[in-house]
Amino acid sequence: MLGHAKFVKAVLSRKPELASELDSEGRSPLHLAAAKGHLEIARELLSADPEVCAVVRNSDGRTPLHAAAVKGRVEVVAELARVSTESTRALTDRGETSLHLCVRHNKFEVLKLLVEAVRKDGELVNWRDCEGNTILHIAVAKKQFEIIKFLLTTGVVEVNALNKNGSTSLDILIQSPRDLRDLEIEELLRTAGGKHTDWLGRKRSALMVVASLISTVAFQAGLTPPGGVWQDDYQVDSNGNPVDDPHTVGTAVMAYKDSIQYSTFMIFNTIAFLASLSIILLLVSGLPLKRRRWMWLQMVIMWITITALVMTYFVALRNMSPKEADVQNMLREVTTISVLTWLVLMVIVLVGNVVRMNLWILRKYGYIKEKESKPSEGIDEDQEEF
Repeated sequence: MLGHAKFVKAVLSRKPELASELDSEGRSPLHLAAAKGHLEIARELLSADPEVCAVVRNSDGRTPLHAAAVKGRVEVVAELARVSTESTRALTDRGETSLHLCVRHNKFEVLKLLVEAVRKDGELVNWRDCEGNTILHIAVAKKQFEIIKFLLTTGVVEVNALNKNGSTSLDILIQSPRDLRDLEIEELLRTAGGKHTDWLGRKRSALMVVASLISTVAFQAGLTPPGGVWQDDYQVDSNGNPVDDPHTVGTAVMAYKDSIQYSTFMIFNTIAFLASLSIILLLVSGLPLKRRRWMWLQMVIMWITITALVMTYFVALRNMSPKEADVQNMLREVTTISVLTWLVLMVIVLVGNVVRMNLWILRKYGYIKEKESKPSEGIDEDQEEF
């Protein structure tokens, strides 16, 4: 850590296995030398045990190359990549390569060196982290103009790669808080062939398909309720006398046998039917519903639709099940557990979407910014990224 190269060399000559020893945070001596930028010490440690460079990870899941990349130690990174080319493919616990770390911490010179070293490996240059983001996604999100320009000129970066949210780099730029250099970055991306995926268009198409299916199911259930419909008229007996339980052809059997269950079934089925038709009507109306808040409203209507369809299913299931006590008890337990599980899931989805919407609004209008890493209290700034 203090850069005493001669002392390190003397110790290693007597006990070279110390090069592989780890401290309480899982850091090897090479981690410390790499992060501090002590090139001569790093060479001595590599000579003693070159495997440490690619194999040993600290408690944060980072190799010595990662530590050097985060701190922008160009000479050390060059030496580590030369001695152990395998270290350039090492991933952190978040699935990040050393390239991701360079971009995330804005270490342009180290990034150029590494890209030139691995540019023949297109898979590595376009590697996606745990969130599906490539280095170009991250650079655009952080508005790093010089890095973006460099990456696009290499010719090996996939401009329209999609992350786990289905967003390209251009999508991330458009959805992020506005900045003075946004127009320049957008021009770079579009010149390089960058495309904007129609996220709302995909959502609208998905809603249309689901709403159409639900409306079809609800329509069919309304015409053929559980138990079907009577196939004959039964008003009088063979002697012409009125019967106690008359029925009319084409009417629902369930309505005669259990009017309360039938009413419940039809209420939920009608809600599902009309709600799904409302979504279809909104989507084909031609109204300017291309903003996120309108899409969120349609998603809420879809939640209501699906919930009503679920309730319709359980009402129909109870009506079709035998009336024996054991069957009814089992059915009651299944229904209770299923409904409670469904309600919990709906609450989680609702809360999650409300939080996402609020965060999006706050980011859009600049009330919050992406969290920046800060040195931990009582820890040297050169050590906090090990």
